[in-house]
Amino acid sequence: MEKDVSEPDPCCLRNGAVGVLYGEFSDSQNESVRYSVSLSESALTIQSISSSPGRTKVVFNLTDCVGCRAYRAPDSGDVGAYFTAYFYPFKRRWMSAGVARQRVEQCFRVALVQDPIANLQEAERWARAIRDASALQAPRRIEAKNHARELVRKADLTQWDALVIMSGDGLLFEVINGLMEREDWQQAIQTPLGILPGGSGNALAASVHHYSQAPPAWNEELLLSCSFMLCKGLVGSLDLVSIHLSSRQRIFSFLSIAWGFVADVDVESEKYRHVGAIRFLMGTLVRLATLRVYQGRLSFLPADESSKIQKGNSTSSPLSFCSSLPCRLIPKSPNQNSLLRCSSTNSNQNTISQTSTETQSDGNTKVLLLDSLLPSLDQPVPESWTVVKEEDFVLVLAMSQSHLAEDLYSAPGAVADDGVIHLFYVTAGISRPTLLRLFLAMEKGGHLDYGCPYLVYEKVKAFRLEPLNPQGMITVDGEPVEYGPLQAQVHPRIARLISG
Repeated sequence: MEKDVSEPDPCCLRNGAVGVLYGEFSDSQNESVRYSVSLSESALTIQSISSSPGRTKVVFNLTDCVGCRAYRAPDSGDVGAYFTAYFYPFKRRWMSAGVARQRVEQCFRVALVQDPIANLQEAERWARAIRDASALQAPRRIEAKNHARELVRKADLTQWDALVIMSGDGLLFEVINGLMEREDWQQAIQTPLGILPGGSGNALAASVHHYSQAPPAWNEELLLSCSFMLCKGLVGSLDLVSIHLSSRQRIFSFLSIAWGFVADVDVESEKYRHVGAIRFLMGTLVRLATLRVYQGRLSFLPADESSKIQKGNSTSSPLSFCSSLPCRLIPKSPNQNSLLRCSSTNSNQNTISQTSTETQSDGNTKVLLLDSLLPSLDQPVPESWTVVKEEDFVLVLAMSQSHLAEDLYSAPGAVADDGVIHLFYVTAGISRPTLLRLFLAMEKGGHLDYGCPYLVYEKVKAFRLEPLNPQGMITVDGEPVEYGPLQAQVHPRIARLISG
């Protein structure tokens, strides 16, 4: 009969730590083979029970555990119950010098008494304890604002193949800025980034889903789609936008920069966050009731003459991909030619050309990413820039992705690595019903075909925004930032994004 003791047993003392559980069970396939099993906060230790002095012991790290289940015996005449723990530890490949995660199952038979229900309850107790202990070793949970930023800034990135964020867009904003603040930012920003929708906006998740040419999806379907793309493991390029604030602080954006109506809705709808994505609709209706006009100056550097689109349709550029996997031929899609994706994990196919080096006081050399298109904020913009005549705006919105939220297809022509900023602005004079119709049309990307004379759309490489109102809201990737003049420049294909 199997043994289980609730009090700590000397056998479960490991590295000075007392185990959470200890028990003795038989092998699921051979009842004559018995094991002592101890569960600590960080590991499951299994040791065969035999008379030989050198009995075998195996230690499984709970960071490699993906689950544990308890179940009745398939034979109704068997009073025992079973629990199976599933691990994916790194193991050496057969006939290879490398290591890879490989599936390992550890199954035990519980037959403490002749009561099958009591045995099942004991198996469930072990399964639950293993799951709970492994959950504490799971990926880090963010506990406060800028926690993710600090984590990635100091983390040893060589431990992971990719960084996957399950949250809204704000957490990815922290991660990207943490990576760009590192001394080794050139290598760090090449770490593939993945997104699983877990917030109220989920704009990047919706954009990645859209780039895969799949039908629109929301909620659980969007989560399933993004999970599927993570499993495929295809990695593409991602543009980042470098932003200079009036305080000389520099931040990076992957999604959007908003001033006026959109920024107000984003910030003011925080009080409705508990209702999910519908918070933006509620915030829009509230802000429409008291529509504001914002004074400011806007100027920009057009991407090129042919890309200047005003009140018209947009065209999308083809996706370009790389991959951290071995050579893989991507099947043809109706709108995209087949591409041969070949690269190694350590290779860098994204060229960062605008850099310089700076010698620091300690003698070390630091590589800097230059914003060569931007003058100083206190200097006038170059003559090659376009200065918008209007100074009364309802909103200014600069987009890097196709979606502003799950149900807001804001920039139909945008892809993750098109090398441009999609700049929208709405001038004063637009009525509330017309503005509402624009946002309703944005659900399917039809706002550019609406023919509204107050809506202007430009593809730009850089822009400058100078608010004249003493107070207001500016958001970057949905996060409030310092209010005041700012300017921004796109850096094409500087980061890497897991996409399908």
